[in-house]
Amino acid sequence: MQKTTVGWLEAARIYAHPRVLAMFFLGFSAGLPFLLVFSTLSAWLTDAGVARSAIGFFGWVGITYSIKVLWAPVVDRLVLPGIGRSLGQRRSWILLGQIGIALGLAGMAFVDPAVNLMAVALLALLVAFSSSTQDVAIDAYRIEAVITDYQGAMSASYVFGYKVALLVAGAGALFIADLTNWTLAYLSMAALVGVGVITVLLVAEPERELPSPIFGRHGGRLRDLQVWFADAIVSPFTDFFSRNGSFALVILLFIAVFRLSDITMGIMANPFYLDLGFSKSEIASVAKVFGFFMSVAGSFLCGVLVVRWGVYRPLMLGAVMVASTNILFAVMAYVGPDIRALMVVISADNISGGIAATAFVAYLSGLTNRAYTATQYALFSSLMTLPGKFFSGFSGLIVDAGGYPSFFLIAAAVGIPAIILVPVLARREARGALP
Repeated sequence: MQKTTVGWLEAARIYAHPRVLAMFFLGFSAGLPFLLVFSTLSAWLTDAGVARSAIGFFGWVGITYSIKVLWAPVVDRLVLPGIGRSLGQRRSWILLGQIGIALGLAGMAFVDPAVNLMAVALLALLVAFSSSTQDVAIDAYRIEAVITDYQGAMSASYVFGYKVALLVAGAGALFIADLTNWTLAYLSMAALVGVGVITVLLVAEPERELPSPIFGRHGGRLRDLQVWFADAIVSPFTDFFSRNGSFALVILLFIAVFRLSDITMGIMANPFYLDLGFSKSEIASVAKVFGFFMSVAGSFLCGVLVVRWGVYRPLMLGAVMVASTNILFAVMAYVGPDIRALMVVISADNISGGIAATAFVAYLSGLTNRAYTATQYALFSSLMTLPGKFFSGFSGLIVDAGGYPSFFLIAAAVGIPAIILVPVLARREARGALP
Protein backbone atom coordinates (compact mmCIF):
# COMPACT_ATOMS: atom_id res chain seq x y z
CA MET A 1 0.00 0.00 0.00
CA GLN A 2 1.33 3.46 -0.87
CA LYS A 3 2.36 5.82 1.88
CA THR A 4 0.92 9.35 1.77
CA THR A 5 0.95 10.47 5.42
CA VAL A 6 4.70 11.00 5.86
CA GLY A 7 5.81 14.59 5.26
CA TRP A 8 8.73 15.44 2.99
CA LEU A 9 10.91 16.77 5.83
CA GLU A 10 10.16 13.81 8.07
CA ALA A 11 10.95 11.43 5.21
CA ALA A 12 14.25 13.19 4.52
CA ARG A 13 15.36 12.93 8.18
CA ILE A 14 15.78 9.20 7.76
CA TYR A 15 19.24 9.89 6.31
CA ALA A 16 20.47 10.97 9.76
CA HIS A 17 19.93 7.48 11.21
CA PRO A 18 23.38 6.08 12.24
CA ARG A 19 23.00 2.79 10.40
CA VAL A 20 21.76 4.59 7.31
CA LEU A 21 24.91 6.72 7.44
CA ALA A 22 27.08 3.64 7.91
CA MET A 23 25.67 2.13 4.73
CA PHE A 24 27.44 4.84 2.73
CA PHE A 25 30.82 3.33 3.58
CA LEU A 26 29.72 -0.23 2.94
CA GLY A 27 28.26 0.93 -0.36
CA PHE A 28 31.66 2.43 -1.22
CA SER A 29 33.30 -0.88 -0.40
CA ALA A 30 30.88 -2.72 -2.68
CA GLY A 31 31.14 -0.28 -5.57
CA LEU A 32 34.91 0.16 -5.79
CA PRO A 33 35.77 -3.09 -7.64
CA PHE A 34 32.87 -3.07 -10.12
CA LEU A 35 34.08 -0.68 -12.82
CA LEU A 36 37.64 -1.98 -12.48
CA VAL A 37 36.49 -5.24 -14.09
CA PHE A 38 33.91 -3.52 -16.28
CA SER A 39 33.98 -0.14 -18.07
CA THR A 40 37.28 1.12 -16.63
CA LEU A 41 38.87 -2.15 -17.67
CA SER A 42 37.34 -1.78 -21.13
CA ALA A 43 38.96 1.67 -21.43
CA TRP A 44 42.32 0.15 -20.49
CA LEU A 45 41.86 -2.64 -23.03
CA THR A 46 40.89 -0.09 -25.71
CA ASP A 47 44.04 1.89 -24.90
CA ALA A 48 46.09 -1.30 -25.20
CA GLY A 49 44.71 -1.97 -28.70
CA VAL A 50 42.58 -5.00 -27.79
CA ALA A 51 39.89 -5.80 -30.40
CA ARG A 52 36.35 -4.58 -29.68
CA SER A 53 34.99 -8.11 -29.94
CA ALA A 54 37.45 -9.29 -27.24
CA ILE A 55 36.52 -6.33 -25.03
CA GLY A 56 32.87 -7.32 -25.34
CA PHE A 57 33.63 -10.84 -24.17
CA PHE A 58 35.17 -9.37 -21.00
CA GLY A 59 31.59 -8.54 -20.05
CA TRP A 60 31.27 -12.22 -19.17
CA VAL A 61 33.64 -11.68 -16.25
CA GLY A 62 30.70 -9.87 -14.70
CA ILE A 63 28.62 -13.05 -14.87
CA THR A 64 30.41 -13.91 -11.64
CA TYR A 65 28.17 -11.33 -9.95
CA SER A 66 25.17 -13.06 -11.48
CA ILE A 67 25.92 -16.57 -10.22
CA LYS A 68 26.84 -15.62 -6.65
CA VAL A 69 23.65 -17.35 -5.57
CA LEU A 70 25.59 -20.60 -6.02
CA TRP A 71 27.82 -19.87 -3.02
CA ALA A 72 25.52 -17.47 -1.16
CA PRO A 73 24.18 -20.31 1.06
CA VAL A 74 27.70 -20.84 2.35
CA VAL A 75 28.07 -17.12 3.13
CA ASP A 76 24.60 -17.12 4.67
CA ARG A 77 24.99 -20.13 6.95
CA LEU A 78 28.72 -20.77 7.49
CA VAL A 79 30.57 -18.93 10.26
CA LEU A 80 34.22 -18.52 9.29
CA PRO A 81 36.59 -20.15 11.79
CA GLY A 82 38.26 -17.67 14.13
CA ILE A 83 37.32 -14.27 12.70
CA GLY A 84 33.71 -15.32 12.24
CA ARG A 85 33.22 -15.55 15.99
CA SER A 86 35.20 -12.40 16.79
CA LEU A 87 34.00 -10.05 14.04
CA GLY A 88 30.65 -11.69 13.42
CA GLN A 89 29.47 -13.71 10.45
CA ARG A 90 28.58 -10.82 8.13
CA ARG A 91 31.65 -8.67 8.78
CA SER A 92 34.10 -11.56 8.51
CA TRP A 93 32.82 -12.55 5.07
CA ILE A 94 32.97 -8.92 3.93
CA LEU A 95 36.60 -8.72 5.08
CA LEU A 96 37.52 -11.96 3.30
CA GLY A 97 36.08 -10.59 0.05
CA GLN A 98 38.04 -7.36 0.44
CA ILE A 99 41.31 -9.25 0.78
CA GLY A 100 40.66 -11.06 -2.51
CA ILE A 101 39.75 -7.78 -4.24
CA ALA A 102 42.96 -6.08 -3.14
CA LEU A 103 45.12 -9.01 -4.28
CA GLY A 104 43.39 -9.21 -7.66
CA LEU A 105 43.66 -5.49 -8.40
CA ALA A 106 47.32 -5.39 -7.38
CA GLY A 107 48.00 -8.34 -9.68
CA MET A 108 46.21 -6.69 -12.62
CA ALA A 109 48.33 -3.58 -12.18
CA PHE A 110 51.47 -5.47 -13.20
CA VAL A 111 50.08 -7.27 -16.27
CA ASP A 112 50.13 -5.81 -19.79
CA PRO A 113 46.86 -6.69 -21.60
CA ALA A 114 48.58 -6.47 -24.97
CA VAL A 115 51.02 -9.18 -23.91
CA ASN A 116 49.00 -11.45 -21.60
CA LEU A 117 45.27 -10.90 -21.98
CA MET A 118 44.46 -14.23 -20.34
CA ALA A 119 46.23 -13.24 -17.11
CA VAL A 120 44.23 -10.01 -17.01
CA ALA A 121 41.04 -12.03 -17.45
CA LEU A 122 41.90 -14.47 -14.65
CA LEU A 123 42.83 -11.70 -12.22
CA ALA A 124 39.66 -9.81 -13.15
CA LEU A 125 37.76 -13.00 -12.39
CA LEU A 126 39.37 -13.13 -8.93
CA VAL A 127 38.31 -9.53 -8.29
CA ALA A 128 34.77 -10.22 -9.50
CA PHE A 129 34.44 -13.40 -7.40
CA SER A 130 35.75 -11.69 -4.26
CA SER A 131 33.60 -8.63 -4.91
CA SER A 132 30.43 -10.65 -5.44
CA THR A 133 31.14 -12.60 -2.22
CA GLN A 134 31.50 -9.29 -0.40
CA ASP A 135 28.21 -8.15 -1.94
CA VAL A 136 26.36 -11.17 -0.57
CA ALA A 137 27.48 -10.35 2.98
CA ILE A 138 26.89 -6.58 2.65
CA ASP A 139 23.38 -7.12 1.29
CA ALA A 140 22.57 -9.37 4.23
CA TYR A 141 23.98 -6.80 6.65
CA ARG A 142 21.93 -3.99 5.06
CA ILE A 143 18.65 -5.89 5.29
CA GLU A 144 19.24 -7.17 8.82
CA ALA A 145 20.48 -3.88 10.27
CA VAL A 146 17.18 -1.92 10.23
CA ILE A 147 13.43 -2.34 9.97
CA THR A 148 11.68 -2.61 6.61
CA ASP A 149 10.49 1.03 6.60
CA TYR A 150 14.12 2.19 6.53
CA GLN A 151 15.13 0.05 3.56
CA GLY A 152 14.50 2.81 1.00
CA ALA A 153 16.89 5.12 2.83
CA MET A 154 19.36 2.28 3.43
CA SER A 155 19.25 1.59 -0.29
CA ALA A 156 19.80 5.27 -1.14
CA SER A 157 22.72 5.56 1.27
CA TYR A 158 24.19 2.33 -0.09
CA VAL A 159 23.77 3.54 -3.68
CA PHE A 160 25.33 6.91 -2.74
CA GLY A 161 28.41 5.19 -1.37
CA TYR A 162 28.42 2.85 -4.34
CA LYS A 163 28.29 5.81 -6.72
CA VAL A 164 31.14 7.56 -4.92
CA ALA A 165 33.17 4.40 -5.41
CA LEU A 166 32.20 4.31 -9.08
CA LEU A 167 33.40 7.91 -9.36
CA VAL A 168 36.71 6.95 -7.81
CA ALA A 169 37.11 3.75 -9.84
CA GLY A 170 35.87 5.45 -13.01
CA ALA A 171 36.95 9.08 -13.14
CA GLY A 172 39.74 8.64 -10.62
CA ALA A 173 41.31 5.71 -12.42
CA LEU A 174 40.99 7.46 -15.79
CA PHE A 175 42.61 10.64 -14.48
CA ILE A 176 45.48 8.70 -12.95
CA ALA A 177 45.95 6.64 -16.12
CA ASP A 178 45.88 9.78 -18.27
CA LEU A 179 48.47 11.55 -16.11
CA THR A 180 50.68 8.53 -15.38
CA ASN A 181 49.83 4.97 -16.45
CA TRP A 182 47.37 2.15 -15.86
CA THR A 183 49.72 0.37 -13.44
CA LEU A 184 49.60 3.24 -10.96
CA ALA A 185 45.85 3.60 -11.52
CA TYR A 186 45.11 0.01 -10.50
CA LEU A 187 47.60 0.05 -7.62
CA SER A 188 45.83 3.15 -6.29
CA MET A 189 42.50 1.36 -6.47
CA ALA A 190 43.95 -1.65 -4.64
CA ALA A 191 45.12 0.66 -1.85
CA LEU A 192 41.63 2.18 -1.55
CA VAL A 193 40.25 -1.22 -0.59
CA GLY A 194 41.62 -0.24 2.81
CA VAL A 195 38.67 2.14 3.23
CA GLY A 196 36.34 -0.83 3.24
CA VAL A 197 38.56 -2.81 5.59
CA ILE A 198 38.53 0.02 8.15
CA THR A 199 34.76 0.30 7.84
CA VAL A 200 34.27 -3.40 8.53
CA LEU A 201 36.37 -3.12 11.68
CA LEU A 202 34.33 -0.15 12.95
CA VAL A 203 30.70 -1.04 12.19
CA ALA A 204 28.62 -3.18 14.52
CA GLU A 205 27.41 -6.63 13.53
CA PRO A 206 23.60 -6.90 13.25
CA GLU A 207 22.03 -8.58 16.23
CA ARG A 208 21.21 -12.10 15.12
CA GLU A 209 21.74 -15.67 16.27
CA LEU A 210 24.72 -17.25 14.53
CA PRO A 211 24.01 -20.45 12.59
CA SER A 212 24.87 -23.72 14.27
CA PRO A 213 28.03 -25.53 13.15
CA ILE A 214 27.61 -27.88 10.21
CA PHE A 215 28.88 -30.89 12.13
CA GLY A 216 28.05 -32.13 15.58
CA ARG A 217 24.34 -31.39 15.61
CA HIS A 218 22.62 -34.67 14.70
CA GLY A 219 25.06 -37.43 15.56
CA GLY A 220 26.62 -38.12 12.17
CA ARG A 221 28.52 -36.21 9.51
CA LEU A 222 26.33 -37.39 6.60
CA ARG A 223 23.18 -36.56 8.52
CA ASP A 224 24.64 -33.16 9.50
CA LEU A 225 25.41 -32.37 5.87
CA GLN A 226 21.92 -33.38 4.77
CA VAL A 227 20.30 -31.15 7.38
CA TRP A 228 22.64 -28.26 6.55
CA PHE A 229 21.92 -28.63 2.83
CA ALA A 230 18.17 -28.56 3.43
CA ASP A 231 18.42 -25.58 5.76
CA ALA A 232 20.94 -23.50 3.79
CA ILE A 233 20.08 -24.27 0.16
CA VAL A 234 16.62 -25.80 -0.16
CA SER A 235 14.69 -23.82 2.46
CA PRO A 236 15.41 -20.30 1.08
CA PHE A 237 13.96 -21.24 -2.30
CA THR A 238 10.97 -23.21 -1.00
CA ASP A 239 10.19 -20.35 1.37
CA PHE A 240 10.08 -17.82 -1.47
CA PHE A 241 7.80 -19.97 -3.61
CA SER A 242 5.54 -20.92 -0.70
CA ARG A 243 5.00 -17.25 0.15
CA ASN A 244 4.30 -16.16 -3.43
CA GLY A 245 2.90 -19.25 -5.14
CA SER A 246 2.95 -19.36 -8.93
CA PHE A 247 3.25 -15.56 -9.03
CA ALA A 248 6.85 -16.07 -7.88
CA LEU A 249 7.70 -16.82 -11.52
CA VAL A 250 6.39 -13.39 -12.55
CA ILE A 251 8.48 -11.76 -9.83
CA LEU A 252 11.59 -13.61 -10.98
CA LEU A 253 10.91 -12.64 -14.60
CA PHE A 254 10.63 -8.98 -13.59
CA ILE A 255 13.89 -9.18 -11.63
CA ALA A 256 15.61 -10.71 -14.66
CA VAL A 257 14.55 -7.99 -17.10
CA PHE A 258 14.50 -4.82 -14.99
CA ARG A 259 18.18 -3.91 -15.48
CA LEU A 260 18.64 -5.62 -18.83
CA SER A 261 18.77 -2.31 -20.72
CA ASP A 262 21.47 -0.47 -18.79
CA ILE A 263 23.68 -3.51 -18.10
CA THR A 264 23.65 -4.50 -21.77
CA MET A 265 25.00 -1.13 -22.90
CA GLY A 266 27.32 -0.47 -19.95
CA ILE A 267 30.49 -2.19 -21.14
CA MET A 268 30.47 -0.30 -24.45
CA ALA A 269 30.09 3.16 -22.88
CA ASN A 270 33.80 4.01 -22.55
CA PRO A 271 34.78 2.54 -25.94
CA PHE A 272 31.90 4.60 -27.40
CA TYR A 273 33.19 7.83 -25.85
CA LEU A 274 36.76 7.10 -26.96
CA ASP A 275 35.68 6.19 -30.49
CA LEU A 276 33.69 9.44 -30.73
CA GLY A 277 36.90 11.34 -30.04
CA PHE A 278 36.64 12.29 -26.36
CA SER A 279 39.84 12.15 -24.30
CA LYS A 280 40.11 10.08 -21.13
CA SER A 281 40.15 13.29 -19.08
CA GLU A 282 36.97 14.52 -20.77
CA ILE A 283 35.30 11.19 -20.12
CA ALA A 284 36.39 11.34 -16.49
CA SER A 285 35.18 14.93 -16.03
CA VAL A 286 31.78 14.59 -17.67
CA ALA A 287 30.76 10.93 -17.76
CA LYS A 288 32.20 10.16 -14.32
CA VAL A 289 32.41 13.30 -12.14
CA PHE A 290 29.46 15.25 -13.51
CA GLY A 291 27.52 12.02 -13.98
CA PHE A 292 28.19 11.10 -10.37
CA PHE A 293 26.34 14.14 -9.06
CA MET A 294 23.42 13.47 -11.37
CA SER A 295 23.27 9.86 -10.19
CA VAL A 296 23.41 10.85 -6.52
CA ALA A 297 20.59 13.33 -7.11
CA GLY A 298 18.47 10.56 -8.62
CA SER A 299 19.30 8.15 -5.78
CA PHE A 300 18.46 10.54 -2.96
CA LEU A 301 15.28 11.71 -4.66
CA CYS A 302 14.21 8.08 -5.02
CA GLY A 303 14.98 7.35 -1.37
CA VAL A 304 12.53 10.07 -0.34
CA LEU A 305 9.96 8.94 -2.92
CA VAL A 306 10.05 5.37 -1.61
CA VAL A 307 9.44 6.56 1.97
CA ARG A 308 6.59 8.83 0.86
CA TRP A 309 4.92 6.87 -1.96
CA GLY A 310 6.10 3.28 -1.73
CA VAL A 311 8.29 1.48 -4.24
CA TYR A 312 6.21 0.91 -7.38
CA ARG A 313 5.85 4.43 -8.74
CA PRO A 314 9.63 5.05 -8.48
CA LEU A 315 10.19 1.64 -10.10
CA MET A 316 8.05 2.61 -13.08
CA LEU A 317 9.73 6.01 -13.37
CA GLY A 318 13.17 4.43 -13.34
CA ALA A 319 12.28 1.73 -15.87
CA VAL A 320 10.89 4.24 -18.38
CA MET A 321 13.79 6.65 -17.99
CA VAL A 322 16.54 4.02 -18.27
CA ALA A 323 15.14 2.62 -21.50
CA SER A 324 14.58 6.09 -22.96
CA THR A 325 18.08 7.39 -22.28
CA ASN A 326 19.59 4.71 -24.51
CA ILE A 327 17.90 6.47 -27.41
CA LEU A 328 19.84 9.61 -26.50
CA PHE A 329 23.10 7.68 -26.83
CA ALA A 330 22.03 6.58 -30.32
CA VAL A 331 21.42 10.23 -31.26
CA MET A 332 24.80 11.28 -29.85
CA ALA A 333 26.49 8.76 -32.12
CA TYR A 334 25.46 11.02 -35.02
CA VAL A 335 26.23 14.30 -33.21
CA GLY A 336 29.88 13.44 -32.59
CA PRO A 337 32.24 14.65 -29.82
CA ASP A 338 30.13 17.58 -28.62
CA ILE A 339 30.81 18.14 -24.92
CA ARG A 340 27.43 19.84 -24.36
CA ALA A 341 25.57 16.95 -25.92
CA LEU A 342 27.55 14.57 -23.73
CA MET A 343 26.54 16.51 -20.60
CA VAL A 344 22.85 16.33 -21.54
CA VAL A 345 22.98 12.60 -22.23
CA ILE A 346 25.03 11.87 -19.09
CA SER A 347 22.59 13.91 -16.97
CA ALA A 348 19.58 11.96 -18.23
CA ASP A 349 21.34 8.60 -18.02
CA ASN A 350 22.64 9.01 -14.48
CA ILE A 351 19.52 10.55 -12.96
CA SER A 352 17.44 7.72 -14.40
CA GLY A 353 19.99 5.13 -13.29
CA GLY A 354 20.03 6.52 -9.74
CA ILE A 355 16.25 6.38 -9.49
CA ALA A 356 16.01 2.90 -10.99
CA ALA A 357 18.81 1.36 -8.91
CA THR A 358 17.59 2.75 -5.59
CA ALA A 359 13.97 1.75 -6.17
CA PHE A 360 15.00 -1.71 -7.31
CA VAL A 361 17.25 -2.39 -4.30
CA ALA A 362 14.41 -1.32 -1.99
CA TYR A 363 12.01 -3.61 -3.86
CA LEU A 364 14.35 -6.61 -3.66
CA SER A 365 15.02 -5.99 0.03
CA GLY A 366 11.30 -6.18 0.75
CA LEU A 367 11.04 -9.58 -0.92
CA THR A 368 13.47 -11.34 1.41
CA ASN A 369 12.69 -13.43 4.45
CA ARG A 370 15.20 -12.46 7.16
CA ALA A 371 15.65 -16.08 8.05
CA TYR A 372 17.43 -16.52 4.70
CA THR A 373 18.59 -12.97 3.99
CA ALA A 374 21.86 -13.51 2.14
CA THR A 375 20.72 -16.46 0.03
CA GLN A 376 17.40 -15.00 -1.09
CA TYR A 377 18.84 -11.57 -1.85
CA ALA A 378 21.73 -13.21 -3.73
CA LEU A 379 19.16 -15.11 -5.80
CA PHE A 380 17.41 -11.87 -6.68
CA SER A 381 20.52 -9.81 -7.37
CA SER A 382 22.11 -12.65 -9.36
CA LEU A 383 19.03 -12.96 -11.51
CA MET A 384 18.97 -9.18 -11.84
CA THR A 385 22.35 -9.06 -13.57
CA LEU A 386 22.69 -12.44 -15.32
CA PRO A 387 20.71 -11.70 -18.54
CA GLY A 388 22.36 -8.29 -18.98
CA LYS A 389 25.84 -9.66 -18.37
CA PHE A 390 25.25 -12.48 -20.82
CA PHE A 391 23.98 -10.21 -23.58
CA SER A 392 26.69 -7.62 -22.90
CA GLY A 393 29.24 -10.22 -23.99
CA PHE A 394 27.90 -9.85 -27.54
CA SER A 395 27.87 -6.05 -27.43
CA GLY A 396 31.18 -5.71 -29.26
CA LEU A 397 29.95 -7.98 -32.05
CA ILE A 398 26.77 -5.88 -32.43
CA VAL A 399 28.80 -2.66 -32.60
CA ASP A 400 31.19 -4.15 -35.16
CA ALA A 401 28.28 -5.40 -37.27
CA GLY A 402 25.81 -2.50 -37.10
CA GLY A 403 27.50 0.44 -35.39
CA TYR A 404 26.74 2.22 -32.16
CA PRO A 405 23.29 3.65 -33.09
CA SER A 406 21.83 0.21 -33.75
CA PHE A 407 23.38 -1.12 -30.56
CA PHE A 408 21.85 1.60 -28.36
CA LEU A 409 18.43 1.22 -29.96
CA ILE A 410 18.53 -2.50 -29.20
CA ALA A 411 19.56 -1.68 -25.61
CA ALA A 412 16.54 0.64 -25.34
CA ALA A 413 14.14 -1.97 -26.71
CA VAL A 414 15.14 -4.63 -24.19
CA GLY A 415 13.93 -2.32 -21.42
CA ILE A 416 10.30 -2.53 -22.54
CA PRO A 417 9.39 -5.79 -20.69
CA ALA A 418 10.28 -4.21 -17.34
CA ILE A 419 7.97 -1.27 -18.03
CA ILE A 420 5.12 -3.69 -18.80
CA LEU A 421 5.66 -5.76 -15.65
CA VAL A 422 5.76 -2.98 -13.02
CA PRO A 423 1.96 -2.37 -13.12
CA VAL A 424 1.38 -6.13 -12.90
CA LEU A 425 3.36 -6.31 -9.66
CA ALA A 426 1.73 -3.17 -8.27
CA ARG A 427 -1.78 -4.53 -8.89
CA ARG A 428 -0.85 -7.79 -7.24
CA GLU A 429 0.32 -6.03 -4.07
CA ALA A 430 -2.72 -3.75 -4.08
CA ARG A 431 -4.85 -6.89 -3.79
CA GLY A 432 -2.85 -7.89 -0.73
CA ALA A 433 -1.28 -10.98 -2.33
CA LEU A 434 2.32 -10.00 -1.66
CA PRO A 435 3.96 -9.67 1.76
